[in-house]
Amino acid sequence: MAVPDIRTPLPGPKAAALIARDAAVISPSYTRSYPLVIARGEGVAVEDVDGNVFLDCAAGIAVNATGHSHPDVVRAITEQAQRFIHMSGTDFYYEPQVRLAEALAEVAPMRGPVRAFFGNSGTEAIEACIKLARYATGRNHLVAFLGGFHGRTLGSLSLTASKTVQRRGFGPLVPGVVHAPYATCYRCPVGARPESCGAECLDVFEHQTLVQLISPDEIAAIVVEPIQGEGGYLVAPDQFLRRLRTIADTHGILLVVDEVQSGMGRTGRMFAIEHSGVQPDIVAIAKGIASGMPLGVALSRAELMTWPPGAHASTFGGNPVACAAALETLRLLKDQLIRNAAVVGSRLREGLASLAARHPLIGDVRGRGLMVGVELVRDRTTKERAIEERNAVVYAAFRRGLLVLGAGKNTVRFCPPLVLTAAQADTAVRLFDEALGEIERSSPAG
Repeated sequence: MAVPDIRTPLPGPKAAALIARDAAVISPSYTRSYPLVIARGEGVAVEDVDGNVFLDCAAGIAVNATGHSHPDVVRAITEQAQRFIHMSGTDFYYEPQVRLAEALAEVAPMRGPVRAFFGNSGTEAIEACIKLARYATGRNHLVAFLGGFHGRTLGSLSLTASKTVQRRGFGPLVPGVVHAPYATCYRCPVGARPESCGAECLDVFEHQTLVQLISPDEIAAIVVEPIQGEGGYLVAPDQFLRRLRTIADTHGILLVVDEVQSGMGRTGRMFAIEHSGVQPDIVAIAKGIASGMPLGVALSRAELMTWPPGAHASTFGGNPVACAAALETLRLLKDQLIRNAAVVGSRLREGLASLAARHPLIGDVRGRGLMVGVELVRDRTTKERAIEERNAVVYAAFRRGLLVLGAGKNTVRFCPPLVLTAAQADTAVRLFDEALGEIERSSPAG
């Protein structure tokens, strides 16, 4: 497919008709950024029902790691489906689940034996992490971070602190959760100097929160994203993550790393936490692990996962077809795609950063690998968030055939399939350049 190739006004007539049908029968809680109705996908190309072709830098929210319908993944899915589609791993045994657990143990970001619990999604992986941490420690409190997103089921929602709309109307949430400031250099919550980024945030947490609000010997786990996804693609400094590990070790607290969006090769390493050298106790994995098939994993140091039969389970978790897709995804990641994410990701990030010289809307470009965020501001000095402009830029990019998504209040996220080429990265930068120019000409920042 030629990418992009826009042939009709958007949405086209077939897309508009299906969107109208959707409005009558689908929950209004879903968030749709623009009227895309997919008919098929191939690699980084998405074709809609009207024949328009888009360059996909959203990847189903960082899910389609190997691209749309990678032939090797399709083959693995088909071969497994022809053998058997389901036989619940909660009650029976099958080789694909064991093989996947063995493969994940080989790439786990912690030393020593590990065990895997399989669910169906990121939020299920986080729920398993919460239960496991409480069971393993005998403690009930949890620490999460402002701006973090961990899912929308009740336990994971209690950790989430990204947007009020995600929590409003669902209380009371799970008790025992405390939120601490997350370290970022660009928009520091405590006014830290760049050279000490993260230190002040953890000073507040360690010397105030753990003294005045919650006793550390009651905390089961600290749950952190190495790069906040929904929060705005905010990269935690390495020293912040290292000190979290030290705090956890000092007080017998487990360190749980949410790699649902940042894991599986997206940052140029198998897991984003590896950039810091920090070893977690438990890792939550989902999204890119199975190239679009539903799968979530809580990967834990083996000595922690000792809960008895019946303590936690899932009828569909670790479905054999999803496991087959994940095994093939892991092979492709190790063979070529992690390196491609690092190399092409650097090119994409540098290309987007180069646009700042002529686009005053750009306040910051950040990320690792093919997980890149562009924060938009109305004024670089005051850092006033360009919220409406961000939404307009995302839509303007869509009209040009580029699929991107928002993150946080005013960041545009680029999380393409890890098969993105250098030429396609350059095309994405060019289209984004055009979208920015269009919106700047009509915005206060322009």
